[in-house]
Amino acid sequence: MAFQDLLDQVGGLGRFQILQMVFLIMFNVIVYHQTRLENFAAFIPDHRCWVHILDNDTIPDNDPRTLSQDALLRISIPFDSNLRPEKCHCFVHPQWELIHLNGTFPNTSEPDTEPCVDGWVYDQSSFPSTIVTKWDLVCESQPLNSVAKFLFMAGMMVGGNLYGHLSDRKPLSSPDHVSTDCDEGLEVPIAIHQHHIFWFGRKFVLRWSYLQLAIVGTCAAFAPTILVYCSLRFLAGAATFSIIVNTVLLIVEWITHQFCAMALTLTLCAASIGHITLGGLAFVIRDQCILQLVMSASCFVFFLFSRWLAESARWLIINNKPEEGLKELRKAAHRNGMKDAEDILTMEVLKSTMKQELEAAQKKHSLCELLRIPNICKRICFLSFVRFASTIPFWGLTLHLQHLGNNVFLLQTLFGAVTLLANCVAPWALNHMSRRLSQMLLMFLLATCLLAIIFVPQEMQTLRVVLATLGVGAASLAITCSAAQENELIPSIIRGRATGITGTFANIGGALASLVMILSIYYPPLPWIIYGVFAILSGLVVLLLPETRNQPLLDSIQDVENERRCSRKAGQEDTCNEVTQF
Repeated sequence: MAFQDLLDQVGGLGRFQILQMVFLIMFNVIVYHQTRLENFAAFIPDHRCWVHILDNDTIPDNDPRTLSQDALLRISIPFDSNLRPEKCHCFVHPQWELIHLNGTFPNTSEPDTEPCVDGWVYDQSSFPSTIVTKWDLVCESQPLNSVAKFLFMAGMMVGGNLYGHLSDRKPLSSPDHVSTDCDEGLEVPIAIHQHHIFWFGRKFVLRWSYLQLAIVGTCAAFAPTILVYCSLRFLAGAATFSIIVNTVLLIVEWITHQFCAMALTLTLCAASIGHITLGGLAFVIRDQCILQLVMSASCFVFFLFSRWLAESARWLIINNKPEEGLKELRKAAHRNGMKDAEDILTMEVLKSTMKQELEAAQKKHSLCELLRIPNICKRICFLSFVRFASTIPFWGLTLHLQHLGNNVFLLQTLFGAVTLLANCVAPWALNHMSRRLSQMLLMFLLATCLLAIIFVPQEMQTLRVVLATLGVGAASLAITCSAAQENELIPSIIRGRATGITGTFANIGGALASLVMILSIYYPPLPWIIYGVFAILSGLVVLLLPETRNQPLLDSIQDVENERRCSRKAGQEDTCNEVTQF
């Protein structure tokens, strides 16, 4: 917590912090497009079997003056109970006797129909090209469409663990030393030059993720097969989650705790703006290949400009790199208008202020050791479940726009607008309501909306959209409160790894959300019931976490232990006072 004193001398929210925050938030607007890309790139248009007599214009098999297009469709494609052409079957031979029949059609025996053997004809009025039309991901191959969504979420899960570990990685202590990192039981050899010290950190991992997302996004636009595309989307998911996490860390760790809630709200507003602009961008650029190229090109620009970002001084100091941390602090002070920063911010001042943190940095904790600390382990477990249980219903709504209506552009923009409104309300909720109470009420509201959808028929599309929109807004606000509480409960020394763990469970929830919808085949209300139950569980479990409103960020494990001892001591004093009054 002593780092707060140094930030007060530098400027808790000066020009330096504001500029860095603005750049990071601008970058995140485009990066958040990746999380909803499949709503458009994997859109499933109306389709039917390609039939020779109906779709082959080069061979005149019929006289167009006597047979209309509707008549040819009637004799070639069986109709379902709603008098619409079936999407996955066609007649083995033309059924000429159906030309003069009106109204309902007689049932066709199974031998008279067959699966589409010559491909499909797609309605291209909404999208001229998607991965569905490119690789025929319909009928028997339709599950591959969900595989692309699942692998992107799986990539986010892996990226949370891998890049969260790398962003917390401690620097090498000696320029002539070559070591292996045995954190979490993994041996990763690190080779260095004799006079060069190399370490990972927030900035390095963030810049690498920008470059990775730019490259794999460009390659995905030209992927030759669905297998290659899914593999590239996996890598894109890993980079996307890394960018989101490290952006939050670089913002939060450079400002005082009074402005943390505001900063988190702004980063989540960037997500909402990204979702709104994605709806407009996809409306203008209907071809999924061009859409991915536009988003990937912007990531190359972000990578080039990110070299001017500053590394987290808080992370450098608590990881036993006070010289680099002091350099970053002086840079921040200079940009904030402090011309005598070198005289005020000295190594003696830094060491005296951060004495306990520097002593703690001498000992390297593996994640396994940290999880053996009961208070840390309990917090990470509860936070992981809350993130898991709250993201299942959130992704269940946002990943299935076609279940709510055909105008996916409007739905995407509407969901982005309501989450933006929810995030604008977040500062008030974070400053005037407890973290636990606000999350509980919001998750109960989400559960109510989800369970109400069960009783609304498919024909009442407007009401279903209203309930879903209200639920998305409640879930977004609850996630904002959860993010603020998570940063306030976890010390800086393991915040990246802990965020990676909780983010992993969140991404597991997002991946399962797409699979839960498959259960609607057996019982249509079942997915909404599952989403509602998890929302209720999330609201209940959050009550088991400590309240953190108006509390400063924790820097070391010792801060957590001191906080526990203080709360225990306060509880004992309250007990004594009650007994005395009695």
